[in-house]
Amino acid sequence: MIKFSIGSFSFHRLLGDGKQDIFQYIKDCKDLGCTHLQPWNAHFARSTSKEEVNKLGRNPGLPGMPTWCLPPDDDAYIADIRAAADDAGLPFECIAVDRAHIFEPTEAQRNENRKLACLWLEVAEKLGAESMRVDAGGPQDMPDDVFKIICEGYADLIERGFDCGVRIITENHWGPSVVPENVVKLLENIDGLGFLFDTNNWLKERQDEAWDMCAKYAVATHFKTFEFDEEGEEKNVDVRRAVELLVEAGYDGPWGVESVPSDGDEIGAAAKTIALIRRSLDDLGVR
Repeated sequence: MIKFSIGSFSFHRLLGDGKQDIFQYIKDCKDLGCTHLQPWNAHFARSTSKEEVNKLGRNPGLPGMPTWCLPPDDDAYIADIRAAADDAGLPFECIAVDRAHIFEPTEAQRNENRKLACLWLEVAEKLGAESMRVDAGGPQDMPDDVFKIICEGYADLIERGFDCGVRIITENHWGPSVVPENVVKLLENIDGLGFLFDTNNWLKERQDEAWDMCAKYAVATHFKTFEFDEEGEEKNVDVRRAVELLVEAGYDGPWGVESVPSDGDEIGAAAKTIALIRRSLDDLGVR
C-alpha cells in the first residue's frame, strides 16, 4: 500500500489565520487520504499568530524562542491529540521540531536547544511518533569545529531517542544542510541518524546534483510544490524525477508532502501534490 503524510507546514497559513489546529490538521489529513501524520511543532501550540508563524516558520535559524516552539506540558492535552490520531487511524510518522537545532555558538545556547529537544522527545514518545526531525544548525560551510559539535550533539540525541523509541532525523533545511556534501558527511559519520529528504531546500544551482547524491539516504520526504498547470503537473519542480530517484533507491516510507502554494489554497495544493505523486508512482508500476 502506498503511504502518504503531509508536513503540517503545508497548512501554516491556515494555522496562522486560526482556521486549523492540531485536531483539524488530523481531520484534514484523514480527509486527504493520508496514512500517517507529520506535524510541525507550531501546530501543537494552543494559540499562535500569523506574524509568529510566518516570520520564524520561514527563518528557523533566527535567535529567540517563540512560545509556539515550547512543547505542551499538559498530559491531558497530549492524550487528546493521541486519541484523535488513533481514532483517525493515523500514526505519527515524524514530528518536525524547529528551534532545537544542534549547533549554536555558545555552550549555553546549545544547552538551551538540547533541553528543548529533550522535552519534545518526551512528547514524541507519548504520541508514539516514529521519528523526530532536529536541524543541524550552524554556518553553511560547516568547518571542522562546528562539525564536531554537531556530531556530538546528534549522538547524544540519538541515544536519548533510542531510549524513547524515537528515531532522530536531520533534514536539508538551512545552514550547512543546504550543501549536499555536508548532508552526506553527517549521515556517513553519525551512527543512527536518519534523513528527511526535502526536494527544495538546497543551494538552488545544485538541486539536481543534491537529489542524485542524497535520495538514497531518505527515510522520510518533503515534496515541495508551488504551482500547478491545468493537467495537475508542478510547473517548477520535477516531481516525477524525484519520485523515480527515490523508488530506484528503494524508498518505502510515507510519501511526505510539504506544499507551499503560490495561490494560497493550502488544502487544494496538498491534494494536487498527493495526486501527482500517486500518478508518478503508478507510471512506474508502484502500487
